[in-house]
Amino acid sequence: SQVAYVSLAESQDFLSTGKVAFGIEARTTGIFEAAGIARAIQKRLGFPFNARDWTEFNPTFFSALRTEKVTMTIILVFIVAVAAFGIISTLVMMVMEKHRDIAILKSMGATDGGISRIFLIEGLLIGGGGILAGLALGLGTVRNIGGLQNLVERIFGYNPLPPEIYNLSQLPATIEPIQIALILVAALGSSILATIVPSWQASRTDPVEGLRSE
Repeated sequence: SQVAYVSLAESQDFLSTGKVAFGIEARTTGIFEAAGIARAIQKRLGFPFNARDWTEFNPTFFSALRTEKVTMTIILVFIVAVAAFGIISTLVMMVMEKHRDIAILKSMGATDGGISRIFLIEGLLIGGGGILAGLALGLGTVRNIGGLQNLVERIFGYNPLPPEIYNLSQLPATIEPIQIALILVAALGSSILATIVPSWQASRTDPVEGLRSE
């Protein structure tokens, strides 16, 4: 809707510029290398030539994308924090329910470290199960993003990604192993940290107090 394509000769004749071109477009092998190449061209040619990369043609759009990325990162951090608190509350409740069993184990010779490891392993199993389920769900969503978009459109009767607003007919998605690995490590680390307090609480159980009512 905004661009008309004509031959170079017709354009020069229409604008009466002679054998002159106002611009030359170059395509790079990697889209994210364009900015560095543009700077190199600008430095090489100097004034009065100007080199612009593809992100400069739609600054508002890419600014909105950066804002969305930061916002999604913050939301994901809170989601992970809520999941970590869920693990903590689950283990704390389990420690309270198993107070008598912990006391029996300690009276039979179980060490504080052994009791801590029991709940540490249990927390890791809970967190690990959630990580694996989330990984499978996330990869499945990314691989079938087009079908899910069409399903939402059929069910609710509207396109969640209108082309006139986002300039996209389908949500682009790619799988980046490095980012996935970082997310998995962060989630596993959060699971480990979430087990520290309940494990310490369980190891501090006094067997005498635990068996007093028996």
